[in-house]
Amino acid sequence: MRSRTLFIWVFILLCGSIHAKNLKGQKFAFVCEDTQFKNPFVDVDKVITQPVKCRYVHGGFDDGTRFSFYFPIDKADYSGRFFQYITPFPDSETSAQNYYAASPIGFSISHGAYFVETNEGGKLDFADPSTRREPSIGAYRANAACAQFSRHIAQLIYGCERPYGYCFGGSGGAYRTTGSMESTEGVWDGAVPFVLGSPQAIPNMFAARMYALRMLRDKMGDIADAMEPGGSGDPYATLTTEQRQVLHEVSSLGFPLKSWYGWKYMDAHGFLVLYRSVVAMDQKYFHEDFWHKPGYLGFDNPPSLQRDHIQTKAVVKRIIGQTEAEQLGLVKPLSKADRGSADRAWASMGSEIKEKPVAYEIDQKVDMPTLGGELMMLSGKGKGQQLQITRAKDGYVTLAAVNQPQLLPLLKVGDSVQVDNSDWLAVETYYRHQVPTKDYYVWNQFRGYNDVPIYPQRPKLLGPMFTRGAAGCLPTGKIHGKMILCCSVWDREAFAWQGDWYRRHIIEHLGSATDDNFRLWYTDHATHGGEDDPTEIVDYTTTLYQALLDVSDWVERGIAPSHTSTYVVEDGQVMLGADGKSRGGIQPVPCVTIHGKERAEVKPGETVTIHVTVDVPQGTGKVVRADWCLDDSKQFTQPADLTQARYSADGEHVEFEQTVSYDKAGTYFPTVKVYSERKGNVQTPYTVIANLGKVRVVVR
Repeated sequence: MRSRTLFIWVFILLCGSIHAKNLKGQKFAFVCEDTQFKNPFVDVDKVITQPVKCRYVHGGFDDGTRFSFYFPIDKADYSGRFFQYITPFPDSETSAQNYYAASPIGFSISHGAYFVETNEGGKLDFADPSTRREPSIGAYRANAACAQFSRHIAQLIYGCERPYGYCFGGSGGAYRTTGSMESTEGVWDGAVPFVLGSPQAIPNMFAARMYALRMLRDKMGDIADAMEPGGSGDPYATLTTEQRQVLHEVSSLGFPLKSWYGWKYMDAHGFLVLYRSVVAMDQKYFHEDFWHKPGYLGFDNPPSLQRDHIQTKAVVKRIIGQTEAEQLGLVKPLSKADRGSADRAWASMGSEIKEKPVAYEIDQKVDMPTLGGELMMLSGKGKGQQLQITRAKDGYVTLAAVNQPQLLPLLKVGDSVQVDNSDWLAVETYYRHQVPTKDYYVWNQFRGYNDVPIYPQRPKLLGPMFTRGAAGCLPTGKIHGKMILCCSVWDREAFAWQGDWYRRHIIEHLGSATDDNFRLWYTDHATHGGEDDPTEIVDYTTTLYQALLDVSDWVERGIAPSHTSTYVVEDGQVMLGADGKSRGGIQPVPCVTIHGKERAEVKPGETVTIHVTVDVPQGTGKVVRADWCLDDSKQFTQPADLTQARYSADGEHVEFEQTVSYDKAGTYFPTVKVYSERKGNVQTPYTVIANLGKVRVVVR
């Protein structure tokens, strides 16, 4: 390694003029240690102005791996590091160009770093078997090769020493990020994985949520209201015996009770990509055992299952394309920003076909209660084939975005089909038959006498197989470098306890050195992806950016970040410490009350005073702003007057008040959004950290 570094420096000295030259078409004296990646090239080297002004270098290796590097133009603005985003699925090396608000490119450039993104060896389409390859390539090897080559380019441009490197990724990208830190040494110095699952997350977390959504659909409003501030606190109060059992089972598995506020927004999510693979990997379960053997829900066939089981034959009346489907409200437009995001990256698969069939009108009205199913072709060219669907209602059937393109032209007007959700119903309780080792403590509810599982078990645990495919390895906690793991307490896909699961494995590996190398920060009022309701959820992106800055300070300057969040896991639920000052992490913690309570009952026109206290974890910043949403608009339109607020000397504690009154009878949830920032800078779009607090005002 030393001889190679010397060679690079000699090359730089001999070719010093290349600093100012365009790199396009140059020959490079870089040889990747991983022989999969050969003949690096640059085919674009230019200054771009969007989303931020920088030097854009694009290129790749001859195996199909491609990269995008974004460099500060002036050497004086470069601070000797890079940040690398790892996407949930191998996709595009240019996905970050679609982000303008709080862009990772802009964040990197504005903080003296260059930004790296790759296609992770080439786009992987789960619906197209021809794109499959050795998992480790997309998991970490392509990213590692591009990271190493980026250092070579940075040294050519700036004449600098070895740049520090930090990777970050969420959801499937979190698997890849932790896998990268466990499977390589010397490539990245630190990492910030976020919304991380465990090796048992897929398909089990998705399945449990979908089961609850089906079984509790007529009581979701009651459950959500019970968990809101000023609610009863008892989500079971109006449920039937069967529904109580379902809610307790799914909650104990880790679905966050407070996250049911968003039940109307929930869909099958990224599970659509994996669903048919699950069926193919255990066909005996779906086609025989679930329906015909004791111990399985299908064999028991309770009235709720009979009610929701759909096997309806119909005839195709009309084929509907994307534009008309959007007009009919059958599908939502897919934005460019969805590509590469932690929450919606899966939905872009196959999106290059603009007007492909996305829905069908059939001659039967079917109200499918599940979030997925099949459209089986009973006649025509596609007889015997089937398509994944996400919805069947009012005579329309909507296709999933992940169907194999070659199947779409086979279904014609006049063909016979069957809408069938048999396999989907079976997958909803698959987690009962996937009991893993006892370190996955949320599954202990399914153990009986002598820890024997109470339900029949399948011959294979599928979760580790999916995880290995995503990360190239199974997580062990044996990381090389420093890491801040960021998880969301209200995560509906990667339930929050899984952050604790990984932390326990870190502790097993590092022991007393854990605090020298690892942090787990939980973000309250945050889910897996975006903000579906801004009065319930905050965006965790700014927390990630601050974590990247903190992990770089930890590596480069020895400045330890805020300690791991204080929390306990109770019956699958992650409960954060109430004391914001000592909670850990970096999120401000508001406490909002009316006369010390979360609820007030008043008459029309009667004024009430809302008291707010905000604490910022010690040493992580100052309260810089607060905004109110006082009506049902879901908009924070009224800034809090903090000129009258009572601040502590360090700015980490603030108290202020707000008066409200409502003329009409009803239930209102005045909500405050509070913000903190490390240096007290409210103008930065990158590191202002938010949290929410609310109370209930009942006007009678």
